[in-house]
Amino acid sequence: MKITLFTGPTFDIEKELGFPIKVVKSPRACRLTLRIDEKAQIPVLTLPPRCSARKAVAFVENHRDWIANMLARLPAASRFKDGDQISFMGQTCQIIHRPDARLGVVLENNRIIVSGEAEFLHRRIIDFLKKQAQTHLLNLSRQKAAQIGCTVNSVVIKDTKSRWGSCSTRRNINYNWRIVMAPAEVIDYLVCHEVAHLAHQDHSPAFWSCVASLCPGYKESRAWLRVKGKSLYQYI
Repeated sequence: MKITLFTGPTFDIEKELGFPIKVVKSPRACRLTLRIDEKAQIPVLTLPPRCSARKAVAFVENHRDWIANMLARLPAASRFKDGDQISFMGQTCQIIHRPDARLGVVLENNRIIVSGEAEFLHRRIIDFLKKQAQTHLLNLSRQKAAQIGCTVNSVVIKDTKSRWGSCSTRRNINYNWRIVMAPAEVIDYLVCHEVAHLAHQDHSPAFWSCVASLCPGYKESRAWLRVKGKSLYQYI
């Protein structure tokens, strides 16, 4: 990736390093940072103002082992296909492809039946999961919010790169569609986490106390999401 650092010449950082990397220049960054874009499966380097090309490359070079280890942990990209068994809202469901049927995508007795040509099956499953997530997570969010005397303005399902959810000061909650493939208790925890932000826009002790009141066993679910949540990113 060719970038211009300071007022100096254009510098091809990917060529210098010898592997793909996304470079982001941020006026708010205080230091060089690295993270992994789990969807694109490449490292992301964030540059603060007044950072030299030499310093940026040296920073990445010093973290080559970390990058390699993090990339190795990512699941291989997968596509939904006929016969797959996936977790959906805490239940194991099997994908059944019926190309000649005219029913779109329907859920019947723990079977997700998909019509149409095979090349469209993956996208249709994703669209189905997003639609189901919209309905289920909106209802669950409103139920949890009512328990703490709050209201939810809207719920939006997104295809985020790393965040599972977010809550704005306008009472709008965003969820990553992949969460519907997590265990039911993990889904419940995520909703409780975001709903608690309606009352506490931070991660203070009062916030976590609110989460605990909504989801007493949240620590186990939080650990699952931190350790095993990456496995859900195999579907892109």
